[in-house]
Amino acid sequence: MVSWIKELQNILTSVIKGKDRAIKMAIVTLIARGHLLIEDVPGVGKTTLALSLARATDCSFQRIQFTSDLLPSDILGVNIYNPDRREFEFRQGPIFANIVLADEINRTNPKTQSALLEAMNERRVSIEKQTYPLPSPFMVIATQNPLEYHGTFPLPESQLDRFMMHLRIGYPEFEYEKLVLKEVRDLESVESITPVVSKEEILKAQEAAQEVHVDDSLYDYLLKIVARTRNHEQIRLGVSTRGAQFLLRAARAYAYVEGRDYLLPDDIKEVAPLVIGHRIILKTRTYIRDAEVLVKEIIEKIAVPL
Repeated sequence: MVSWIKELQNILTSVIKGKDRAIKMAIVTLIARGHLLIEDVPGVGKTTLALSLARATDCSFQRIQFTSDLLPSDILGVNIYNPDRREFEFRQGPIFANIVLADEINRTNPKTQSALLEAMNERRVSIEKQTYPLPSPFMVIATQNPLEYHGTFPLPESQLDRFMMHLRIGYPEFEYEKLVLKEVRDLESVESITPVVSKEEILKAQEAAQEVHVDDSLYDYLLKIVARTRNHEQIRLGVSTRGAQFLLRAARAYAYVEGRDYLLPDDIKEVAPLVIGHRIILKTRTYIRDAEVLVKEIIEKIAVPL
């Protein structure tokens, strides 16, 4: 394992107690050049995880609090007339940062959601026929409250597909929650985190992760999982080709985080529920967590290549 990855994990586990898997998957998403959606009830550490990850990296950071009256220009930026120069100047919005925290993304209207998600997909912003590239690395960490909460605008499937992974943090176990109460951590302790990795090191890791060797049999294994979601009796809409690409990228990044330059079937099995669970639509009305359980069941029935 690269040394800074271990340091980053240690910092995040010191802040988010007992959630090692969620922390690892957040790092995997960063290295895989993906975006992360964290969904859970309020007060379990969604924003703290996103903020801590940003603080521990030497990257520019912006936080956007999504509200019902937020406009696309509040995110992307706007052209403002400069009377001295007698011309319009583009003022960048908060999307122009390496790591962007989109807090409570499902609290805003669909038009504003679409503006953010288009920038995520294209990694650039177009304003009045002018195109502005976003910085590298670039990652959006979005948090949302469960859809059964009042005042939410659910993300449609086409927009959920822009997120590489969908995570839930969950309530901490008894002993970890007790530690949290004893330490009485506040926002200042998170903001005091110092960076342990530079932008250049992150970019190098992203390049190296995509060079992880994949045996031809593992391509077949991955595609069998994807194909099964397309003809399963309980699934109405299976995983797209883009979803398969995301699954491969995430699995390679997971192998890299584990310190290997080759892919194993277990790497695919570890990330698959989080990568494709929110991309399938079941025939019965249900929640994403039920889809993730079904993905695990599908994986267990597919023979692992030897």
